[in-house]
This record gives sequence, C-alpha cells and structure tokens, in this order.
Amino acid sequence: MGQSLPDANLLRMGEDGPETVALSSKLKGRKVVVFGLPGAYTGVCTTAHVPSFIRTKDKFAAKGVDEIICVSVNDPFVLKAWGESTGATAAGIALLGDSDAAFTKAIGLDFTAPPAGLINRSKRYALYAEDGVVKVIQVEDSPGQCTISGGEALLEAI
Repeated sequence: MGQSLPDANLLRMGEDGPETVALSSKLKGRKVVVFGLPGAYTGVCTTAHVPSFIRTKDKFAAKGVDEIICVSVNDPFVLKAWGESTGATAAGIALLGDSDAAFTKAIGLDFTAPPAGLINRSKRYALYAEDGVVKVIQVEDSPGQCTISGGEALLEAI
C-alpha cells in the first residue's frame, strides 16, 4: 500500500483489432479498482471473481470509483470473448490483457503452476488505487480461492 503502480502497456480489442492501452492513462487523476486473476475461462475466475465485480459495480461507483479493470495474462481475443460470455463487458468492466505478464511480474504477483498448465500467470488479487497510488490491496493465499479479493470484500475495505 502507498506505492505507485508501474505503467504498463496492456491490450484490449478495439474496433480494428488489438490495441494498446497505457495503464497510466486509466489511472491518472482517477479512482480505479484493478483485479487480477489466473486466467479467462478458468473455474473460480469465471464463477466467482468476475461475477463479484459485476454485482458490486454500482456500489463502487457510489464510492467514487471511476472504473473497474480486470487484468489477466491472456491475449485480447480471449478476453473479448470471455468478457462477452461472462457479462463483464455489458456491465462496463474493462478486461485488459497482460499478454507477456510484464505488469503482473512488475507488481510481484506472478506465479506458475505447471500441473494446471498455468505458466507466468497472475495471483488472484484486488486493489483500489487513487491517481495510481495503491490504497488497498488484497491478495489471496491460493489462486483457487476468491474471498478477500472479491468485489464485496474490496468494497468493505475501502
């Protein structure tokens, strides 16, 4: 807490295909929630983590949060399809791909679990930042859990 998030170039699907998004442009002068997870279409990510932020989006907005961003070590094509299938896109949650895990590694939240086929993925976490400075961060002990990193838990913490 109290540290500035590093800038990173993340990817999303735009009108004409993949486009780069500088994370700094999403953070500067804004209140933002960023949550990271092991991967699109994985169990807990799909059934618990993303739905928790869809459920709480309006409550975050009431607290002055400008945007909720999901960061995953996936390509923008997969994230576009996943955002549509989970309802995250319709709910207004930004899904940004950290394809090479550079951002995830820079904040020290990467892990590898070869038996599950998860290489250089993100630990499950949620954070709240103001103007790019982390005010609250909650990291799960296990990527298979979604308790302290869920929308409701983060909402209580801010």
